[in-house]
Amino acid sequence: MDGNGRWAAARHLPRLAGHREGARAVRRTIEAAIHHHVGWLTLYAFSSENWRRPAGEVSDLTGLLRHYVRSELAELARAGVRLRVIGERARFPADIQADLAAAEATTAANTALNLNVALSYGSRAEIAAAARRIAAEARDGRLDPDAVDEAALSARLFTAGMPDPDLLIRTSGEQRLSNFLLWQAAYAELVFQDVLWPDYGESHFAAALASFAARERRFGARPG
Repeated sequence: MDGNGRWAAARHLPRLAGHREGARAVRRTIEAAIHHHVGWLTLYAFSSENWRRPAGEVSDLTGLLRHYVRSELAELARAGVRLRVIGERARFPADIQADLAAAEATTAANTALNLNVALSYGSRAEIAAAARRIAAEARDGRLDPDAVDEAALSARLFTAGMPDPDLLIRTSGEQRLSNFLLWQAAYAELVFQDVLWPDYGESHFAAALASFAARERRFGARPG
């Protein structure tokens, strides 16, 4: 989800206004995913690199996250959304960590949509952490190095037990992955849409799904 800052700048508004409008786009996209019977949706909300932004903006972002989790939890539960967080949540203040854990517990039995929110997330750091776990387990004799394969690494990522994405959407005209689900998106179809995230809505989501549906996915196999 990209373009909050540019959306605000184009309207001579503070960046926080863009982030707030971006939160509304999150709600629209969740509703669109449910409407189109999408089973899993992962939103890249706060990257590990975002901690390097000016302190005031980081404070605004964490405050918005705190408000969003508390204000939207009831609606997510009513809509049948199961919320899970991937990323280094320990970097957030203790009250936000507690709110996130409570939201995950409250929505754990929901089945209409599996919603993953990537917070303080960076894919390279995720892969490195998984490699460290494998190394430590092998060192301690709990894992045979010869047994390490793709499944072993996948099982130690934040997304363990979740399906790999079929479709990766990048907004605002940017055409790069920006350290998002690098391992998991190995075979994902990519769609780049020239719309700033705060303007994102059901029509854009539907267009991305239509583009995905029109593609032939062979996963390296020879054409039939």
